[in-house]
Amino acid sequence: MIVRRSTAALAAAVAVLGAAVPAAAAPSPSPSAQLPDGLYGTGDPTYDGVWRQSLTLLAQTEQNVVPADKAVDWLTGQQCANGAFASYRPDPAKACDAKTVLDTNATAVAVQALGATGGHEEAAGKAVTWLKSVQNKDGGWGYNPGGASDANSTSVVVGALVAAGEQPDKVVKGGKSPYDALLTLALPCAGKDAGAFAYQPDKSGKLFANADATAAAVMGSLGEALAGTNAGDDKASPSCAKPGDREQAARNGASYLAGALAKDKHLMSSMPGAEDQPDFGNTADAVVALAAAGFGEQAAASAHWLESNALPWAEQSGPAAYAQLVLAAQAGGIDPRAFGGKDLVSLLNATGPAPAEAAESPSATPSETRKDKDDTDDGVSVWWIVGVGLVGGIGIGFLISARRKPQP
Repeated sequence: MIVRRSTAALAAAVAVLGAAVPAAAAPSPSPSAQLPDGLYGTGDPTYDGVWRQSLTLLAQTEQNVVPADKAVDWLTGQQCANGAFASYRPDPAKACDAKTVLDTNATAVAVQALGATGGHEEAAGKAVTWLKSVQNKDGGWGYNPGGASDANSTSVVVGALVAAGEQPDKVVKGGKSPYDALLTLALPCAGKDAGAFAYQPDKSGKLFANADATAAAVMGSLGEALAGTNAGDDKASPSCAKPGDREQAARNGASYLAGALAKDKHLMSSMPGAEDQPDFGNTADAVVALAAAGFGEQAAASAHWLESNALPWAEQSGPAAYAQLVLAAQAGGIDPRAFGGKDLVSLLNATGPAPAEAAESPSATPSETRKDKDDTDDGVSVWWIVGVGLVGGIGIGFLISARRKPQP
């Protein structure tokens, strides 16, 4: 499911692609390279700086944690003048130019994070305007501008549109919306992969099931952002029906995921020359997608499997992995602060600058907490709040996903 290339590319696969390789963590930066102040994680940020920072901010705000000012400032400082984000800009003081590799996934996840933290409507709006400008004629998006549309990139952009208050079905190019693009990647209700989504068609135009692309496309087809919502079990159906609309296609995809997880409660990944092994990141993405589609029982079962098995992976992989587990835990009905005997939120917070504070009450959102601080009599505005931004809902981010996946 993940491109296996050079050591550098493996770092991208580990961190940017949902940290799906349990046996390897992102490489540490060279001794001469100093990580930016405000950035979460200690691994080389070249491939995943914006991605892991955004997931961290999303997971924190979901748990009523007010992120550190400098963590949010670092993210906003990564934005180019045209509104786009690259995966990572080591020198944000240097203007973006034709050599800057712009990234729809990084841009879309940043929009969701900025919406969640609140007070960055202008920056998010510029990013959405750029995303619209690079939409493909089939209604979707590729990983980089001009690339062929794929399920993961299209879905994470849908999440950004929703977070920014846009209606994805109204965002069209060539008469096609992102929902139309996702429907073209849905497999028919036939064979062992019935209802799954493909990442992209292969060179001959054939579609092949891809579990991570399916998790992403379930979220995108439902119009969900990375953090997702728990829809309960009222929509759950183990059967596959002709995907005449996006919601049916999403339920078909969730049914496929439920079947893929039924035996072992986790998905598998493999590397050339190595035995198959559990894919923690993609399993976490699948949990969020299942919960959003109404497959609550199946989501809970895999969330409990992650609770028993995924902590060493997260410790090795860093903030993006911890963030994925936070979102998967809450989707699966598990308290992220008591996950396998560990407090995921504290572990995530410890990977970077200490948060400003936690929300003052379990029911208060971070934006509400910030507004209270802004309204104090001392006249000092610590937070700039215009409104409560929508929290993106996996990446699985979807944590779900902003991940470039090739065909098998």
